Amino acid sequence: MTSIRVLITGMGLITPLSKGVDRNWDALIKGKTGIGALTFFPTADDLFFPVGEVTEPFSPEGPPRTHQLALMAAKEALENTVGPVDAIVMGSTTGGMSRTEALLKEKETDPSRYACHGTGSVAEYLALELNCKGPVITVSTACSSGATAIALALLLLRTGKYEKILAGGAESLCRLTYFGFHSLQLIDPQGSHPLDRDRKGLTVSEGAAMLLLEGNSGPMDPEAIEVLGAGLTCDAFHPASPDPEGSGALSAMARALKDGGLNPGDIDYVNLHGTGTIDNDLAEAKAFNRLFPEEKPLVSSVKGAFGHSLSAAGAIEAVVSAKCVKEGTAPASVGCRIPDPQLNMNPLKKSTRAPIRTVLSNAFGFGGSNASLVIGRSRNEKVPAFIPPAQLEVAGIACITGAGNTSQTLKAFLGGQTCQGLLSDQEISQALSPRAVRRLKRLSRMGVSLAGAAMKDAHEENEPGSIFFGTGWGALSETHDFLEELYKTDERFSSPTDFMGSVHNATAGRIAIKVKAKGPNITTTGGDYSFEQALMSAQLLATDDDKPVLVMGADEFHPVLSKLFNGSVAQTDTPSDGGGALMVRSAGTGSGPRIKFLFYENPHENPHVVSSLVSCLGGAERIKLDFGTVLAGLPAESSIMGQKQLNSFIQITGFNGPVIDYRRYVGEFASASAVAAVLAVALLKSGKISCELTQKEMFDLKGKGILLLGLGKFITAVAVHQKEVVR
Repeated sequence: MTSIRVLITGMGLITPLSKGVDRNWDALIKGKTGIGALTFFPTADDLFFPVGEVTEPFSPEGPPRTHQLALMAAKEALENTVGPVDAIVMGSTTGGMSRTEALLKEKETDPSRYACHGTGSVAEYLALELNCKGPVITVSTACSSGATAIALALLLLRTGKYEKILAGGAESLCRLTYFGFHSLQLIDPQGSHPLDRDRKGLTVSEGAAMLLLEGNSGPMDPEAIEVLGAGLTCDAFHPASPDPEGSGALSAMARALKDGGLNPGDIDYVNLHGTGTIDNDLAEAKAFNRLFPEEKPLVSSVKGAFGHSLSAAGAIEAVVSAKCVKEGTAPASVGCRIPDPQLNMNPLKKSTRAPIRTVLSNAFGFGGSNASLVIGRSRNEKVPAFIPPAQLEVAGIACITGAGNTSQTLKAFLGGQTCQGLLSDQEISQALSPRAVRRLKRLSRMGVSLAGAAMKDAHEENEPGSIFFGTGWGALSETHDFLEELYKTDERFSSPTDFMGSVHNATAGRIAIKVKAKGPNITTTGGDYSFEQALMSAQLLATDDDKPVLVMGADEFHPVLSKLFNGSVAQTDTPSDGGGALMVRSAGTGSGPRIKFLFYENPHENPHVVSSLVSCLGGAERIKLDFGTVLAGLPAESSIMGQKQLNSFIQITGFNGPVIDYRRYVGEFASASAVAAVLAVALLKSGKISCELTQKEMFDLKGKGILLLGLGKFITAVAVHQKEVVR
């Protein structure tokens, strides 16, 4: 396989400082700040504190604010490219929350008004606007989301399957984050001044940054700027506080350097996460000083200028890092008047000209999710070819449905009985101690229970090193309860516990804490295709070491929010939820079932998408040789479209094995495909499909695999096979 380098060929930026990369850079280098008064929504006088608010006009008839910010940045990034990108990888945490909050406050009950609520809807909106036919992935790892999205795009390009990818992050101001960080007492009432002796907290902000990344296997232009490496880790320490020793941050930075084939001495400037909170700055400083014990590079934080734009911050600072290299200048730490001597750093007081060839940029988030990127001038040194695992070997499985736990669900499903419905919170967490579920609401209970059950089923000596978690809607209970209390108190009081639990990656973070998983911790949230995105991420990041990983998907039903947000739930009479988990490792010589993500395309204005699917799977004859059964996901909201796609697939391939609509059995919830993956492994192990499922005679798989098809708004394919699946 050819070694592929990843170039930054386009950038787009909109922040409270300005619109456009060059104008933002000019303001930043001049030491300006975009922190000022909040005008987006009203607050009580005693709860009024500075924010970073974008002052560009927004269309009131258009999509929510985050979506508009993302498109502004994307259009600038793509100004000089021809044709659509091959994929979009987006970091976001709140999606259309700013509009949802207003609708809920008005007690709006029309589900169509909430169509752009989902965190994944931002990337989907870009895909439609920009005519992207390939994978559309949304990463939600709190404040590291934008940087993590760039790291995943880097890996995707290294596979050689894609030529150019749009990656970045976007976030708008909203009540959830504004009042949420205030409830945690992490807001500086005077505005953030990171690294300062008298710092008191962060400043909530908004903005968007998008980067056009292109793979190149030929000679490198020494003036080109590339993403040289990335490192992803998890603190596995606390839902909202960093490891006080900065161990996770240090590990992320070290991994990024190793990934880029670099040493600490190669770094000329470090763009710190530098939020301005006492604990975060101190933990990051400890990590910095351990990585650079003697000769230290230039260092600063730009959040005194931009504020903390949460999921967009890592992407914004990736753009800043690229400009530092291009212009040979490092920006000042705006607002840092007297550097904190405890940090043992010398943050820049003013912008400084210097020969900057390589920058290390950090982004850390709730749940201990850490991401570090290395951005710099292209190097002509040969780098190892990137060869992701061919497939993953399944060591253990677990699921939760309305029928019960794994054994209860399998008994019902294999007998052709429904698994729809809802377990009580107590039933979901019956295998957990009261201490383990203290303060945990429905989704987190579900996730922790699934993780424990999959690990138990695996009989593994080693605990998982990484967590990959897909969820379409995140923690609806915490989100609802946070806003409910806020509105009941006339927007004066809110729950810090509910705020910490409301972020989409809270569940994965809690699992990591419980099992001490300190590798990559990634939450994906792409609606009905969230689990597939998690599996895709796991396939890119799984390593050949002894540590297995958990790949999971789960969603909760909420009596108020589910029918407003999820069109498929609104069309069913039986509320359902649940999830699935697989303990997997990079496939070696083991005899366990294999699972492999194979295909992901957007069918919008893509008339040949089913033919593309068939071709990717090896053609009609190969499909019939490889697969005995298809488990098809037909979300109710797009069932007509999905059925047409399925009919087309059967017509093109002539497939005549059993085709099972798994949502008919497990119910309508976004991550139902995670349960389907567990069911597929169980069917593969049994080797037979019962007559109750085929609605004909019993079907013998005869060693063939099972194909999981996701249909509707996107088309995905996952293979579950007893032997190696080569594509």
